Amino acid sequence: MSEVVIHGIPGSAYVRMPLLACEEKGAPYRLAAMPFGSTQSPEHLARQPFGRIPTIEHGDFRLYEVQAILRYIDQVFDGPSLTPADPRAQARMNQVMNIMDWYVMPSISVGIGFNRVIKPILGLPVDEAAVAAAGPQAKVCIAALEDILADKPYFAGAAVSLADLMAVSHLDVFAETPEGAEIMAGSPLLAWLDRMAERPSVRKTAMRKLMNLPEPALA
Repeated sequence: MSEVVIHGIPGSAYVRMPLLACEEKGAPYRLAAMPFGSTQSPEHLARQPFGRIPTIEHGDFRLYEVQAILRYIDQVFDGPSLTPADPRAQARMNQVMNIMDWYVMPSISVGIGFNRVIKPILGLPVDEAAVAAAGPQAKVCIAALEDILADKPYFAGAAVSLADLMAVSHLDVFAETPEGAEIMAGSPLLAWLDRMAERPSVRKTAMRKLMNLPEPALA
């Protein structure tokens, strides 16, 4: 089967998600790297009229919106299913995926992660007001995810699902930040992050690896 061409900026949490799905499914893929700040270019707007990333091409098929992309990859390629068969487990997966898009992304990833981790890499000033404003919602997000994870190894049960791929793309960077370390102290999400970090797909698609950056020094 032809490879999946994934258009996006290396290091983006949302671009990482289809990379993870392809790795988990054993699907052939290629990252068509875009430079930072290019999402409004005419070339990209022809692929994605809203100027967001990622988009994919699979043969003559083009697709944008990451949840649609993840479900497509899971359905089209062989390999372990990333969608639970049980309706309730599948509902939990879908719930977490929506929490990621609607609540985690604007608070944890944009408000805190982007300011604390990405902006220093790019040489941009940190918006401390945005970090502070994101804190209360970030706490709500972490508490909600802890409640859903409970004592399960993964969000939808015993096996990794699309929810875990979306979540790790946001939360592993958040855990690096001072705010993340404080909010997640003692959280069962830390053990979940450790389990996810053992997966080859997660190691291969780590943000700094994709950006060709060294890992941060240990404190």
